[in-house]
Amino acid sequence: MVKITQKIAQAEKDNRVWWSFEYFPPRTAQGLQNLYDRIERMRLLGPEFIDITWNAGGRTSDLTSELVKTCQGLIGLETCMHLTCTNMPQEKVDIALREAKRSGCRNILALRGDPPAGQDEWSAVEGGFVHGIDLIRHIRAQYDDYFEIAIAGFPQHVDLPPAEFAAEMGWLKEKVDAGATLIFTQMFYDVDIFFRWVAAVREAGITVPIVPGVAPIQTWNGFIRSTKLSQTTIPQRYIDALEPHKNNDEKVREIGIRLVAEMCRDILASPWNIRGLHFYTMNLEKGTKMILEELNLVPRVEAIKPLPWRQSLTPSRRTETIRPIFWANRTKSYLSRTENWDEYPNGRFGDSRSPAYGEIDGYGISLKHTKEQGLELWGKPTSTSEIRSLFSRFCEGTLKALPWSDEPTAAETSIITKHLARINELGFLTINSQPAVNGAPSNDRAHGWGPANGFVYQKAYLEFFASPETLNKLLPIISKDPLVTYYAINKQGDLRTNNQSEGPNAVTWGVFPGKEIIQPTIVEAVSFMAWKDEAFELGVQWSQIYEHDSPSAKLIKDMMDTYFLVNVVHNDFKDPDAIFQGFYEAGNASAVNVNGHNVIANALVNGVIANGIGENLKNGVKVINDVAHGRGREVEVQ
Repeated sequence: MVKITQKIAQAEKDNRVWWSFEYFPPRTAQGLQNLYDRIERMRLLGPEFIDITWNAGGRTSDLTSELVKTCQGLIGLETCMHLTCTNMPQEKVDIALREAKRSGCRNILALRGDPPAGQDEWSAVEGGFVHGIDLIRHIRAQYDDYFEIAIAGFPQHVDLPPAEFAAEMGWLKEKVDAGATLIFTQMFYDVDIFFRWVAAVREAGITVPIVPGVAPIQTWNGFIRSTKLSQTTIPQRYIDALEPHKNNDEKVREIGIRLVAEMCRDILASPWNIRGLHFYTMNLEKGTKMILEELNLVPRVEAIKPLPWRQSLTPSRRTETIRPIFWANRTKSYLSRTENWDEYPNGRFGDSRSPAYGEIDGYGISLKHTKEQGLELWGKPTSTSEIRSLFSRFCEGTLKALPWSDEPTAAETSIITKHLARINELGFLTINSQPAVNGAPSNDRAHGWGPANGFVYQKAYLEFFASPETLNKLLPIISKDPLVTYYAINKQGDLRTNNQSEGPNAVTWGVFPGKEIIQPTIVEAVSFMAWKDEAFELGVQWSQIYEHDSPSAKLIKDMMDTYFLVNVVHNDFKDPDAIFQGFYEAGNASAVNVNGHNVIANALVNGVIANGIGENLKNGVKVINDVAHGRGREVEVQ
């Protein structure tokens, strides 16, 4: 849990420029989902932190708290929460602060706030705070120095009459003396006004960091409206450059980007030692991105990807360093189902008696896409060959999503795209994969993660659905390779494996200077059993976007009822193609026939079920227990 001033101090020590983004809570559910997607994308621009506004009147206070929780916990971004006095009795303030702390948020922007919508004058609510300084004092009294408290600064005040400006400076100083440790400024476009104001702030004895607020110019009308509302001075040269193109939004943005970037350069080059920029994004992406590109500021790989998966910044998970690979495309579900763990990975990947994983009902299984979007993406398949084609197209990048993958395939997948597309055509419907990697530098664009000057490694991994007939062809072949381990399970809980180890199998690890070897991603039986219900349910949800008893619905539901979910690890990380050889061979193989029945020959010879999953042998039948639900079924083996 990091305070903003700590981040600023580290940036100064590293002699680097930093930047941050502000967002506001949308008014609709679809707008909220789109904002989450946008924050995810803009995360790749490398912000040091983000902040979330608090709606005047407190109408979106719950949504602000939810955004903070999601950004801290799921997206993994250090988040600053706005908190206002408007329509906020002390009880609601205390609830907001408590929720912020629970989410791991340590940064609060304390404001008096604007009058509620429809009111011209601001007035305190009964039981609430009158001034911003009252809110600051309350936070300090209740939480001591746990929270970083930021306040707002208004450069435009420098042009007020001298007595009024002196009063404003006095109130600003009082807030700092009461415990504020950081100042965010209102947006401005006249850099000379900003410099005069900074000089006055320092002359008043205020030494806390000042963060300039930068507002990209998106359109002419929006620019004029926002500056009028905030009473912000517009330099004449801005008017001269922009007004001739006021009916051409693209041209206004192009020119505006250059003007604002020039202002940013002046700020960063000034003697005031300001090395950070805070962007008022207005929940838009392009303007901020274009300014950063114009300034030649690029994201720092180490800050973006300390581990191969997204770290959570909630208090209980900040030290989490290991996760099962199965939820690679379902992070929110994994966080929800394990949120009550007392430690991560709960001290027990390997104890099958642990009730560690919560039920999927606690999170709820649903497709991210609406029925209409699903139909547009996946059409109405009526044959397994059409299903195979969908999976193959996804691997090739010509299909945007599958029910198990909301986003396109990861960059590292590009090196095995042809293999994946081919094995999907053969009937192995992949939903998760990673290529073998042998000592890639930690700053590698596709595979890198972790601190600088390190090296990362991966075992090849495939997770897929396959029909019993297809599986019967595959398992005898891959079982001949002592470097292959697999788990296969169907919806009813029949588990097949050749893994004789009771511990987890690390499939990703990294070696870094001055550190122990880090093994952040694993495969193990108990997690796989917990994941399988979710994986099959997503397929069932897919079938339900079609009319009941339609050919598409019947096809997909039948596949989920009969197919196996399989994961395969090839433990030779030096051979990137080895994992695929058995699949190609199986594509041309026949099922083994024993006593008139197609079975998996030799697939379970000397095999055991890992991690304490119970088994008994009687009359040639292995009874395998589904630890996720306590069900037992009989599976015929040789």
